[in-house]
Amino acid sequence: MRLTLFAATGGIGRHILEQATAAGHEVTAVVRDPSKLPPGVRAVRADLSAPDAHALAGAVDGADAVLSGLGPRRRADSDVTAPGTRAVIAAMQATGVRRIVVVSAAPVATVASPGNPHPPRHDPGDSFFVKYLGGPLIKAILREHYADLALMEDALRASGLAWTSFRPPRLTDKPLTGRYQLALGRNAPGAFASRANVAHAMLDALNRPETIGQAVGIAD
Repeated sequence: MRLTLFAATGGIGRHILEQATAAGHEVTAVVRDPSKLPPGVRAVRADLSAPDAHALAGAVDGADAVLSGLGPRRRADSDVTAPGTRAVIAAMQATGVRRIVVVSAAPVATVASPGNPHPPRHDPGDSFFVKYLGGPLIKAILREHYADLALMEDALRASGLAWTSFRPPRLTDKPLTGRYQLALGRNAPGAFASRANVAHAMLDALNRPETIGQAVGIAD
């Protein structure tokens, strides 16, 4: 399969790249700094904070699917994901590429946005702790980031593309196990998900049509 991967050197992106190449996929990695990529990976230099439409169209043209691990590396970058994803969507629409899988976050299920102005107060998949203790605190601390992810999901829903958004809880660097819980349209029970397992699930979703048009909860 021919894949285009955005944010290929990030926390989840590097796992997608490793697992995709090990599985024999042909990967084009879109990154700010190609020198950070392993040898032999086809790279396209692009900065999604100031996207070049021509470069992005060239990166996705001919791909069977696009995957994105785009997200902020620090709190100051909390508004990068929605604009960057909109640029990727525009490139896909211009080139006729349809399938996109992205990473979001579990708290987004209850974040209001222009496209989802009345979300539920609590997600049905959340535990008591997440609903009433840990969840509200995390949402308060990272509210700008989750608002940006909610706008990203708005853009996906309005895109007409075959999209899937994965919503993990707190991410860890535990190794790949391939054992995790998924839930369509709701958060999965659990407080943690390893980046390696999220990457695995994102790749696996390319062969799971039931995930199209869905926000998918995932937890270890």
